[in-house]
Amino acid sequence: MESTDLSRSPPPLHGMFTAVPPRYDLVNHVITLGQDSRWRRLAAAACLEGDPARVLDLGCGTGDLSINIARQAAGEIEISGLDYSLPMLELAKRKAARAGIGDRVSFIHGEVTRLPFPDGHFDAVGISFAFRNLTYRNPVGRTHFAEVHRVLKPGGRYVIVESSQPQNGLIKVLFHLYLRAFVKPAGMLLSGNQGAYRYLAESAEHYFTPGQVREILLQAGFRQVIYRPLLLGATGIYVATK
Repeated sequence: MESTDLSRSPPPLHGMFTAVPPRYDLVNHVITLGQDSRWRRLAAAACLEGDPARVLDLGCGTGDLSINIARQAAGEIEISGLDYSLPMLELAKRKAARAGIGDRVSFIHGEVTRLPFPDGHFDAVGISFAFRNLTYRNPVGRTHFAEVHRVLKPGGRYVIVESSQPQNGLIKVLFHLYLRAFVKPAGMLLSGNQGAYRYLAESAEHYFTPGQVREILLQAGFRQVIYRPLLLGATGIYVATK
């Protein structure tokens, strides 16, 4: 596993996501009622459209998207997973080994605004439930767009699976109630980390609409953005093309 020294200027939320890992996967499964696994499989399939030679899992966390890409890939493919949390990456490396694909994914310790890859290196970049952390009230997060754009080949795709805002008013009210009444207390109880799951619930409740995310991506230089709602719009997949 490659590593980058982030100690001099740790990026926003770094401490939070370094402290979360021990029950991270369990909490994700519980607060999404087990749907997070399905959503990552769909995101992996979107990353693999067009038979890419190289795919990056950005903000890979404990490696679920990377592992899904490796499992679904039909042929030879270079898969890289990058995250700034070393504890997350250690879990990802162990999970990939248990899944029998440890030799197919390179896990890299790094930061999204300084990607250690040459220009035009990847056919696809995927990100699963880390995009909100980069774009919601993050003073430096949106600078990652230039790096994603740089490392993608022309025609390459940025695949994002992230919480969203339901367009139906009643469903939106119920979703926000679910975040406050279940996601926040369940996450706090299971993880023991109050700050992380208070942030998760509050950022999801106040996050951008699909239309706003689309505009953000177009302003960042992507030429086309396709959105697919999931779970009545509480989650969705975006595919932005360079």
